[in-house]
Amino acid sequence: MILLIFPNQLFQKHPGLKLKPERIVLLEDSLFFGDSHHPINFHIQKLWLHRATMKRYQSELEASGFSVTYVDYEHQSNFLRRQVKRVSNSAETEFTTVEPADFLLKKRLIRVCEELGAELTFLKNPMFLCDDSENQQYRVGKKRWFMGDYYKWQRRRLDLLMEDDKPLGGKWSFDEDNRKKVPKKLLGSIPPLLELKRDKCDTDAARYVLKTFPNHLGNLDTLYYPTSRKDAKKWLDHFTRRRLDFFGDYEDAIVEGESWLWHSILTPMLNIGLLTPEQILKSILKYADQNDVPLNSLEGFIRQIIGWREFMRATYNDLGVSMRTTNHWQHHRKMPQSFYDGTTGIAPVDDVIKRLLATGYCHHIERLMVLGGFMFLCEIDPDEIYRWFMELFIDSYDWVMVPNVYAMSQNADGGNITTKPYFSGSSYVKKMSNYGKGDWCDIWDALYWRWISNHVDELGKNPRWAMMCAMARKMDPERMQKHQTLAAKYMENLT
Repeated sequence: MILLIFPNQLFQKHPGLKLKPERIVLLEDSLFFGDSHHPINFHIQKLWLHRATMKRYQSELEASGFSVTYVDYEHQSNFLRRQVKRVSNSAETEFTTVEPADFLLKKRLIRVCEELGAELTFLKNPMFLCDDSENQQYRVGKKRWFMGDYYKWQRRRLDLLMEDDKPLGGKWSFDEDNRKKVPKKLLGSIPPLLELKRDKCDTDAARYVLKTFPNHLGNLDTLYYPTSRKDAKKWLDHFTRRRLDFFGDYEDAIVEGESWLWHSILTPMLNIGLLTPEQILKSILKYADQNDVPLNSLEGFIRQIIGWREFMRATYNDLGVSMRTTNHWQHHRKMPQSFYDGTTGIAPVDDVIKRLLATGYCHHIERLMVLGGFMFLCEIDPDEIYRWFMELFIDSYDWVMVPNVYAMSQNADGGNITTKPYFSGSSYVKKMSNYGKGDWCDIWDALYWRWISNHVDELGKNPRWAMMCAMARKMDPERMQKHQTLAAKYMENLT
């Protein structure tokens, strides 16, 4: 049996290892590095992370006595088919792999093995707490997906933060306590990112990707993320000791020039198997048991791991195809180059983009309400937005970006997993951040009222938008015209 391992399956306790494979094949698959059929210009930090972590995994496996074949990325069509055919011993070859989280990789792998007449076995993916059959147990008898209900089901199923089948603290979610703006007195107390010592594996990987991918987005001026299990564990411990206490209060806050705040920044490692959800939960709960962690911080973090992350994967498996093939609001604008350069003229948007180019990371509110919300108001095509998010983010993969982009930030699916479209005026951004008032506010608000006015009849059917639609209908015509004129001028000049 040959065990195939892809760039996001680097598990320490890989379920295929105990099957004693004759050979392990580590594949720099094109879907993770650059695909001719689905071209995505990945951030150079992400390419470096994949290369460094895969080479470490190769060494780790070989040190444990496994025979490993490492397949370097090549820019060619049908990369997976060529490589699987090359490593197969005969028509009777048996391949085993962890079930891919992404549709296209799974589809390609099945097709290739069918063409070669090879047997293919999928193993349960340790990257998630729930497999598809478990998620469907929740789905039975329900008309649609609701994150709140799913999260409660997870809490009960996993018996997390529960007392006598009731939520600890008397509430399922402390989200209302997690919306504070960072006060000025705390700005100097934001914990610095953990600095990691770099070794030859890291620097070799950096040289490799800079040579192999010279024209990719971002830079490697600083190597930010852990590439070893030891450093990933240090990173997790640093979060629990230095950031967790304030995570809840400032989970939704935005600070100009600051990417990390009190966030964990665990997804780069979690989404490739360097850490697992079980490992993170065990560590966080052990720390909370021994220390006085604010409940809104503990619950808020647990909700991200067992709630939102698992919910995204579950809805991707159930509704992902319809999500990505629906454009409910008929937005068709191409992605302007200014969204790649950070030159849109909108201060919060440009600040986040420039930080993204350096790090490949920003937190969830910046993704949803700053980037996604503003792109929504600019009526950019959801397919273009999906590609942009896949390119710019260190933790982007199809399974997480399809529901987050098409359903959450763009409402392109018409609201199958959300209760409203998520966009705002400039007031929300100012409320949650320290960006100063400027011309960007007028432009943002002009686009906001233009969009509402243009969709007032349909949007008004949503109870959560009824009041704003009523305000748009009653707005002084001259004021509305000023909004329309400013919005049209901005859209015309947006390139």
